[in-house]
Amino acid sequence: MELLIEPWVLWTLLAAVMQSVRTAGQKILVTDISAVSATLVRYLFGLPFALLYLAWLLSRRDWQIPQLNLDFLICGLLAGGLQIIATVLLIQLFTLRNFAVGSTFVRTEIVLTALIGFWWFTEEVSFFGWLAILVCVGGLVMISLAKTGLINSLWNRSAVYGLGAGLSFALTSLLLRRASLSLNLDDPMFSAAVTLVYMVVLQTVITLVWVGWRQPREFKIIGAKWRPSLFVGATAVAGSIGWFTAMTLELAAYVKTLGQIEFLISLLIAVYLFKERPSGLELLGMLLIVGGAVGILLA
Repeated sequence: MELLIEPWVLWTLLAAVMQSVRTAGQKILVTDISAVSATLVRYLFGLPFALLYLAWLLSRRDWQIPQLNLDFLICGLLAGGLQIIATVLLIQLFTLRNFAVGSTFVRTEIVLTALIGFWWFTEEVSFFGWLAILVCVGGLVMISLAKTGLINSLWNRSAVYGLGAGLSFALTSLLLRRASLSLNLDDPMFSAAVTLVYMVVLQTVITLVWVGWRQPREFKIIGAKWRPSLFVGATAVAGSIGWFTAMTLELAAYVKTLGQIEFLISLLIAVYLFKERPSGLELLGMLLIVGGAVGILLA
């Protein structure tokens, strides 16, 4: 019972809900614009909300923006770039497979976060935690086999996009936690907010330059779609606030494990909003992934 009332749990649940809603909004947008432009929407329309959130925190107390050290700048830059890559891959994935199964492939993020965190970021996982990871991998393989057969299923384009997005999201989580902690601030909300604004500013500039160079005509479409774009931006920042704060408070592997509640929300969105029906084998694989995620948390 004590776990359920810890602050990082509440922040993680907020993030999971907002990310599911934001992802659904981006899937709708990508029918009219490219994956990179849909990624730009997330940051461009989210930046004002991120700045307002930081300004609100600054107004609550006599705080000042802390000195940004080299570790913070490098980790934040890498995390920002990797999150762009992950988001583009995620949106591309939705054009290849249905919404529920596409979301499931990205669940490799929890496995990769635990593995990379253990080897390079000193985030410890117990024996039973590793056992739960194997359960997650089994679920992923089962879903892949359900669609394309034994030989090609592990290396089809959907698997590559999903694994790439999962790896990028995992590294993003670990790097943004390190960036936030490097500020050595007493309040995790403020530390996370500074990290968020820094990353969103960088991401907005990067994606603006890319779309302006490669797809300038899409600015007109984005302008015409400002209402859904604003929705995506607002929910993206709300989700990021939850993730950043939770990861400042707790290990990234634990946060991402609990965050798998997002998967269940995504499944409900797929079934009731997009009218999709995953097969029985795919559903069993999804349950294995969720079970493995819960096992990691319990371990």
